[in-house]
Amino acid sequence: MKDPTSLAESNSPEDMSGVFTVVAVCAGILILGMIAGAGLWMMAAVTVALVVGAGAFVSAQWSVHVVAQREDLPGEGRDLEVLIGSRVPVCVAVTNNGRLPVAWVLAEDLLPRAAGGESMQHDDSVARVRMPPLSVDGARLAVMTLWPGQTKHLRYVVHCRRRGYFQIGPTVLETGDPVGMFRRYRLGTRPMFVTVLPRIELISTYEIGSRRPIGEIRIRANVMPDPTRLRGIRQWQTGDPMRSVHWAATARTGTLHTKIYEPSSVIGATIIVDMHVSTNPDHNEPIRTDLSVVAAVSIAAALHDAGEPFGLATNGRDAADRVRTEGFLGDHRIGDHFEVRDAAGKAAVMLAKNDRLRPVMIDVDRGPLHLKEMTRTLARLERTDGLTLPDFLIETESRLSSETTLLVILQQAPEETVAALVNLSRRGWAIAVVINTLNIDDYTRLAAPLLAENIHVSHLLNQDSIRDVCREQMMR
Repeated sequence: MKDPTSLAESNSPEDMSGVFTVVAVCAGILILGMIAGAGLWMMAAVTVALVVGAGAFVSAQWSVHVVAQREDLPGEGRDLEVLIGSRVPVCVAVTNNGRLPVAWVLAEDLLPRAAGGESMQHDDSVARVRMPPLSVDGARLAVMTLWPGQTKHLRYVVHCRRRGYFQIGPTVLETGDPVGMFRRYRLGTRPMFVTVLPRIELISTYEIGSRRPIGEIRIRANVMPDPTRLRGIRQWQTGDPMRSVHWAATARTGTLHTKIYEPSSVIGATIIVDMHVSTNPDHNEPIRTDLSVVAAVSIAAALHDAGEPFGLATNGRDAADRVRTEGFLGDHRIGDHFEVRDAAGKAAVMLAKNDRLRPVMIDVDRGPLHLKEMTRTLARLERTDGLTLPDFLIETESRLSSETTLLVILQQAPEETVAALVNLSRRGWAIAVVINTLNIDDYTRLAAPLLAENIHVSHLLNQDSIRDVCREQMMR
């Protein structure tokens, strides 16, 4: 496959029309000179032709021999991972590898319009939330003059304000002849991708396992006995409490026997985050979606600290997968070639297959590496118009762990969602719901049908309420 940078080089329509105009004028001058026998006209025509030819040659040579390279990149196939508030220095080296000096070259490192903006100071907290997720300190564009073998640098700093998966670049090189008749554009460097990890609220007392001694959830791990569910009897062993002695069997056999109960409590959690666009409206973005992600990763971190298992299931979409299928963003100067889009697959770790209806799932496990993977996935999570939450629960029920609490974080709960959660609860699943909304009336309306079915519901009001949500889960 050809190098995408070579395919990106092109002439603009204005350049081609200018060339045709110059050629037509030169041809007219030559014809007039031949008819009138004017040598001066002929000389002028030849001079113009030489200027046009030299301009085309020089612009082509400059475009071919000026190259760019992005410095201080992470390892091959890896994304740069930073925390919210971090400053990422960006450096692009532009070098003239040719034998001719380059009079001018314009180097611009692109930044998607939705992600970037100029650095601004706001005192209003709402204004800070609505600011672009990335701000730039320094110039992303520079005009350079390069001697043969000379290298100049384009340096600026990106301030990461919100979690997400962001594209920095690609670098576009623009040059042309000194007269301005020809313009050449080239893709100098592929973009780099930055994963901004969400902030983790430390919750040292969080415990997702139920502390109720009586319940209806049967699991394979004997976490806590339920005295209302007798499973059998066995001979008494040292350490068995006297209240569990089966006196009828003891009297019949003459040997102490103790009762065996079914377990009633579950440990750990499978965190389910609803990211469908219909239940995550635009007027709440990005505040509420980011709050759901922060709550999910904070609960996962607390479970990790407690040594309990945790997993993730969501109907959202991994932004890295989107970049792999749709390609990185450019502009009109570098074209829309498939080869250019395919270059994104070499710039980040991508999934082998893509289907926007395929849920993002991380199996239940323990350990710091598992927490890191879950944090990275939540950082890249985006809304999608694929599976709704009820369809998602039906699709993934066989893959969800029945030995953990299903902790569902959502903004809205339509009738179909309530019916799906109630159905799971009646069939023996341990369900807990966190409603992410600012309006107390909306919370009351959404929580009522769930509370009527004995499903525990918590109110996620803002980031400060994450600890309160966890305390409620611990006491349930």
